[in-house]
Amino acid sequence: MRKKVMAVMLTMAMAVGLAGCGGSSGGNSGGSSGDKVSFTIFNSKNELQENLEDAAKKYGEENNVDVQVYYSSDTVAAHLATKYASKDPYTINMVDAKDVYSLGVQYGLDMSNQEWVSDTDYAISVDNKVLGFPVCIEARGILYNADAIKKALGKDFDPSSIVTLDDFQAFCDDMVSAGMEAPTGILEPDWSLAAHFLNQVYEERKDPESFVQDLYAGKVDLMKDEKFNALMDTFDVLKKYNMFKAGPISVEDEQVHQALSEGQDAFQFGGCWEWNDIVDYAYTGNIGIMPVPQNISDDFTGKIVGGGTKFFYIDNSENTTKEQQKAAEDFLNWFASSDDGKQLVSETCAMVSPFKSNTVACANDIGAIVKQYVDSGNMVPSYDYDPDDHISVLGAEMQKYLADACTREELAKAIEDYWAKVTPVEH
Repeated sequence: MRKKVMAVMLTMAMAVGLAGCGGSSGGNSGGSSGDKVSFTIFNSKNELQENLEDAAKKYGEENNVDVQVYYSSDTVAAHLATKYASKDPYTINMVDAKDVYSLGVQYGLDMSNQEWVSDTDYAISVDNKVLGFPVCIEARGILYNADAIKKALGKDFDPSSIVTLDDFQAFCDDMVSAGMEAPTGILEPDWSLAAHFLNQVYEERKDPESFVQDLYAGKVDLMKDEKFNALMDTFDVLKKYNMFKAGPISVEDEQVHQALSEGQDAFQFGGCWEWNDIVDYAYTGNIGIMPVPQNISDDFTGKIVGGGTKFFYIDNSENTTKEQQKAAEDFLNWFASSDDGKQLVSETCAMVSPFKSNTVACANDIGAIVKQYVDSGNMVPSYDYDPDDHISVLGAEMQKYLADACTREELAKAIEDYWAKVTPVEH
């Protein structure tokens, strides 16, 4: 899933050449430099840019290839469409899962014969072709600051003690009584509210696809839906104790992250990708993740939601040479299986590796707990096939609800109306 929006100020692709080769357009023009093969990587996770640049430079020097890494804050599908239209695609493309089913199917190289395929449960296959290489696992739930809780209550925090929403509300009341006036914080961006929190309404189902198809068909009455109401009840409690409730949709992400990092509050809905933001401040330590508490007991109780959130595919268009494809395959095998690649993922980038052979401890405190949920089978698969404007349209509706500018009934109708009017996403 991801999600930092620090790069919204960028209005065009930021290109960085790593080994003194290649054109500034960021595509595959010129497949070699002297006796070196040159290839490009499109990165869609801004927080990884510097680390990928450094890794690609080192990899290029050690393997006699030239590598360039490019980033764009534009919508992935739209940005890559412009590259294909100009016949100047990237060699390796980091995309969301749904893009593998569109761009990857049209342009992706079949990677079924690659060694890494047997080492992961998160590759994406279409028509018996492996097209999507999983970059990382991300998951979301309620982030907590155990040190802040212990400081307030004088005892160690056991996240398993909070199962139901009633448990959570009682715990927040105890925190308020202990002197923490507002124990929760809420991120206001549309991606957090719509792509992450609201998406759990779709994901925590025995058959998420069937539920979404019913939404498309206009057959769902959300106000009569148990899961929707349970999650919105939780959202209401998060709102009740929100330390930023005076300006819930004007608060900066940095303020919310700093409050949790430094123990000004104790809880925030979010995910393991926020680690790099949280440690930017006077981090107290012991920030973890737990399931979103709800007052219903079902197959999803005690579980967090997540999965592979970014995928690489290798371009197989006429604009990429066989030599570039081979160099790209070698790079992905290095990324998945080499000691340096494993350390890049788990230590340097602090991500949860989707590869079984990667036993390097995750440097991300939240990610390390996510790995425990993954290993114990307590992670609900994410739903990756929302329409492209789901975030902007329904994120705006969730922001209204956060600001008490609409009722739950009005929010439910807006969600139903949205799904009934959009075109189903192919996958």
